Amino acid sequence: MSYLNRKQAAIADGVWDMIDDAAIGAARSRLTARRFLDVDGPFGPGLTTIEVGNDGYCRQPGPDEAGAVVGRAVSVPMIRKSFRLSVRRLAAYLDHGMPFDLAPVEDAAEAVAAREEETIYLGQPAFGLQGLLTAEGRNHVDGGSWADLDQVLADVIAAVTKLDDCGMRGPYALVLAPALYNGLFRRYPGSDLLQLEHLRRLFERGIHKGSIEGGVVVDPRVGPLIVGQDLEAGFIAQDGIHYELYLSESIVLRLDDPEAICTISPKTA
Repeated sequence: MSYLNRKQAAIADGVWDMIDDAAIGAARSRLTARRFLDVDGPFGPGLTTIEVGNDGYCRQPGPDEAGAVVGRAVSVPMIRKSFRLSVRRLAAYLDHGMPFDLAPVEDAAEAVAAREEETIYLGQPAFGLQGLLTAEGRNHVDGGSWADLDQVLADVIAAVTKLDDCGMRGPYALVLAPALYNGLFRRYPGSDLLQLEHLRRLFERGIHKGSIEGGVVVDPRVGPLIVGQDLEAGFIAQDGIHYELYLSESIVLRLDDPEAICTISPKTA
């Protein structure tokens, strides 16, 4: 199925490769959840829903009733961002070796990556999707002031302990808001050891700076990211001045066990 319409554009395969590489590179620099969660796929653009959990009765039948057994499914959102490339500048690159500006591709890729992160961390409540920070049944720690290095360690250990008590033994990942993450570059008094280096021993799946509020500790048993279509570029139209193109992907967090999440809400950075 040729759904990207690339053959309808007067764009050489080598240029498409440049566009793909620029998009993937720009998106990768913004994405964090893919670094510590398992990823399944891609399964193709036709993956629009996935089933989650086990089948069960919609209500417990009475002694003389037949039971209705149902499954549960969630949608796989498609994320899309259009952009334009100059026809003249592409011709100048191909005919005369002039520099070719791929900034519009990178900007579009960063927009797609930002929406992917938002979907994974916050979900899409209007479509019944929960995220790592909003999942019902997750663990939570009300932290203290992270201006105190000892409080940072206490809060993080409290979150890990809650996961451990739920049978989630790691390996763990820690994701922090930018201000909280940057605060880990402080040294312990009387030593050259950064707090970031100290905490890395506890988080085998890494410590990541994400566009979130607060922090979250995650065990991979939470569930994988399911990819339908991975990030790809397609063709829309050409008006003689610009090629109108787009980037799209489809991805969803399959939330298997919310107890594998512990959010942290420090009082201050």
